[in-house]
Amino acid sequence: MRPSSSLISLVLGLAAVTVFVSVWWRDMGMPLIGLWAVLAAVTAGDLALSALSGRIAVDFDLPPQGFVGHTAAFTVDISPQKGRLPEKFDIRLDLAPELVIGEGRMPGTASGIGEKQGRASIDVHLTRRGQFAVHNLWLKWPSRLKLLEVIARLPVGKEIAVLPDISPVLSGAIRTEILPLEAGQKDLRLRGEGSEFHQLREFAHGMDPRSIDWKRSARMRNLVVREMRAERNHQVILCIDSGRLMAEQLGGFTKLDRAINAALAMCWGAGLAGDLVGFYSFDSRPRLFVPALPGRTAFPRLQTVCAELRYETQETNHTLGLTHLSSRLKRRSLIVIFSDFVDSITAELMIENIQVLARHHFIVYVALRDPMLAKLMEAEETTLDAIARSVAARQILQERRAVMEKLARLGVLCLDSTPEALTSDLIARYIEIKSREMI
Repeated sequence: MRPSSSLISLVLGLAAVTVFVSVWWRDMGMPLIGLWAVLAAVTAGDLALSALSGRIAVDFDLPPQGFVGHTAAFTVDISPQKGRLPEKFDIRLDLAPELVIGEGRMPGTASGIGEKQGRASIDVHLTRRGQFAVHNLWLKWPSRLKLLEVIARLPVGKEIAVLPDISPVLSGAIRTEILPLEAGQKDLRLRGEGSEFHQLREFAHGMDPRSIDWKRSARMRNLVVREMRAERNHQVILCIDSGRLMAEQLGGFTKLDRAINAALAMCWGAGLAGDLVGFYSFDSRPRLFVPALPGRTAFPRLQTVCAELRYETQETNHTLGLTHLSSRLKRRSLIVIFSDFVDSITAELMIENIQVLARHHFIVYVALRDPMLAKLMEAEETTLDAIARSVAARQILQERRAVMEKLARLGVLCLDSTPEALTSDLIARYIEIKSREMI
């Protein structure tokens, strides 16, 4: 408990009056002592009233888990055990630094006695994966006469597990995009272009005569056509660079978390499309390798593996990482590499190793573009600092474009996407690869 701003103002004002009166009217000592006694008595009465009628019961709740990049609601329910609730509560949380919160404030609930209940909800922003705790809850409310502020600390001891974001999977958005490739639904049929036999059909007017199967037509004594469709059971390897550059914040949370979210979305989509999905991560050395499994079987395993993927501070060794991946793969695969680079010079080794890998596999290179670079490039001011930032941003974008063009000439499909559009862009590229039989 501590004095409120009102009590401090009263004390300062009375002290000023005491000094002024003591200097000019020395025989006014007793009235001044009486004023101080009245203030002390009122303060003591306020303390007694607050202690007798201000007992409250506090319940709080926090979801056991949440998705990185989302918010979790920490709810506080306050009910009076005796008397009525104070008009206003200030709420603060003592929690792990990886969790970011806004200001929590409960509106006034003093219009009832014993029946009213106050509730506050604080948005906890989940910025990193892991297991984090909320340690203590601090409550502050004014006394009955607002001369004092009552402060209470309540141990919370609740934890929340921050997991990779799979909300696009749970919402059905990925299934909607993959629907044309999904078995048992509307199969994607590329007549005359697919590599996997689908069925025989009776020839009808308007069909391509080149699709006629003449041997079977002779047996059946009727014209039939071979209908092909996109090949299934491809092997998809999701390769994530977990080095220092991927631990940088971009739009509120790390590039690594954004890459993991997109990789899990693609794992689910590839499972719906009938492909096998594996996982590989590396930084200064190879880390995790999960062999390719049917996508729906691989998804829960990859979700667990990605949730435990650490934020590394070491530089990425693309030579060691990609060479190790090449030695683990025994068949042609679609390899999706989530990585990043600073400039064209540091990207040379990465390009050389991707070139070697692209001789036997189809590579999709995914990088995250900082939207702030486009804003900095268009300087709104004409100061020297603004012009310097604009020139630097333009040079960075030009070097990124040069690296992407060099990779494209090697047969690599490049995706330089913004953080918000990464998942949808990657799924669209995957559908394009499947439909055009590029693997």
